[in-house]
Amino acid sequence: MFYQLLKHIVLGPWLRLVFRPRIEGLARVPAHGPAIIAGNHLSFADHFLMPAILKRRITFLAKAEYFTGPGLKGRLTAAFFRNAGQIPVDRSSKDAGQAAIREGLGVLRKGELLGIYPEGTRSPDGRLYRGKVGVAVLALEAGVPVIPCAMIGTFEAQPPGQVLPRVRPVVIRFGEPLEFSRYAGMEKEKAVLRAVTDEIMYAVLSLSGQEYVDRYAADVKAEEAGQQTDRARRLPRLPLS
Repeated sequence: MFYQLLKHIVLGPWLRLVFRPRIEGLARVPAHGPAIIAGNHLSFADHFLMPAILKRRITFLAKAEYFTGPGLKGRLTAAFFRNAGQIPVDRSSKDAGQAAIREGLGVLRKGELLGIYPEGTRSPDGRLYRGKVGVAVLALEAGVPVIPCAMIGTFEAQPPGQVLPRVRPVVIRFGEPLEFSRYAGMEKEKAVLRAVTDEIMYAVLSLSGQEYVDRYAADVKAEEAGQQTDRARRLPRLPLS
């Protein structure tokens, strides 16, 4: 009930007003049955824009930090994300990948839509980064189609670090469903998982028109954070007196 209230009364109308989304290919999302929607991830707003425009409920795997904040604000944030259809995944755990697979399969086995960002994190600069193979594991183990999706313009509307989005139109574009029944029973084969993931990412790339980077976004972010730390250490210390 909270999900529908959020979608139709609280967030949905506001998001449509701010972003004025143009939707392309919505009919490619199946009206019934399990499926994965795999998209690029440019902005915090992506989590809410897609549920606002889809006719069906969609569940996303979200980072656990959204659910573990301290104090009243943390509890309210956790309740909001949980009721908005988000499932927490602890990305810092060594078993994070398996936990995400387990949670995702649970959603698909109930015949629902699962939303996933194969890049694993938001793009730091608006480019499309290498996909992680979890999306392929889910598609093969559940035997479900994957609908590629491109969010266009959300990076400019709300880039990383910006709290309030700019008022500007965005495009949400869905591609033809991808099916991988030819790989049935091969979900343990690393080469197969890589091939399936790359096919999905190529479909997203074709829809979005982004520049592609054959690196994991998380590695790029870690590298940039390390460089910032090094620069801070090299700054001269001012005398206190």
